[in-house]
Amino acid sequence: MPRSTSYHEKLIQDLQNPLEAAAYIEVVLEEGDPKMLSKALKSVIEAQGGINQFSAQVQQLYYQLEQRLLEKGDIEFYNLNALLDALGLQLAVTVKS
Repeated sequence: MPRSTSYHEKLIQDLQNPLEAAAYIEVVLEEGDPKMLSKALKSVIEAQGGINQFSAQVQQLYYQLEQRLLEKGDIEFYNLNALLDALGLQLAVTVKS
């Protein structure tokens, strides 16, 4: 019997595509849940080979942002923007429908 792919494995596989990663982060940001944003960023980083693939500066930004999200529940915009940039993503502002 073939082994089925777990949800997490499929998610990580999908998030290797930058368009999928961007859409995933966008949806999580719309939800406004800091803990979900922390989990989403972890998943995108995992999909790109793990945090050790990034410079010490990017690692520090990630850990600072993660700590802030989990402890205080708010988003440090500039840290988030710098981390997204390192992941090959960017924030965008659009008109609400």
